[in-house]
Amino acid sequence: MENSVLESLKTRRSVRSFSDRPVEQEKLDAIMEAATYAPTGMGRQSPAVVLVRTPETVKQISRLNAAVMGRDVDPFYGAPVVAIVFGNKDAAPTWMEDACLVAGNLLNAAHAVGVDSCYIYRAKEAFASEAGRELMREWGLGDSYVGVANCILGYSDAPAPQPKPRKPDYIRVV
Repeated sequence: MENSVLESLKTRRSVRSFSDRPVEQEKLDAIMEAATYAPTGMGRQSPAVVLVRTPETVKQISRLNAAVMGRDVDPFYGAPVVAIVFGNKDAAPTWMEDACLVAGNLLNAAHAVGVDSCYIYRAKEAFASEAGRELMREWGLGDSYVGVANCILGYSDAPAPQPKPRKPDYIRVV
């Protein structure tokens, strides 16, 4: 079956090498809007997304993430933008799942508008640190919010990775 949405879902790949080319505001707006349409438990729309475009803050969050790893690397691979998805643990029993669905919508929307992306873990640990909590306070996020996903955005400076073959027993029909 041919369908542009299905094709986009099948062709999105995680990118781990970014150019310094800025992402256009129009595309960021479209990506963020699509993120808000992710399904959430009981329709509560409990997650929050913080879009970070300032290079100094992107680097600061990257350093927090690297500290969790215990390594002096850039876990954001030079991406110029990071969208951080937070779950509100007090808003819904499905707060973690809701935040993950928002991140998924965000990544797929990025690909649909030609922006490369990658889901980076360790948001929970990075934003549990004192420096992470301070950033959250600056952004108006209270103690009920928990970091769930760092979605890095930008334009690749390398060829897109090829997909791995899907495992034969991925889907089981009963």
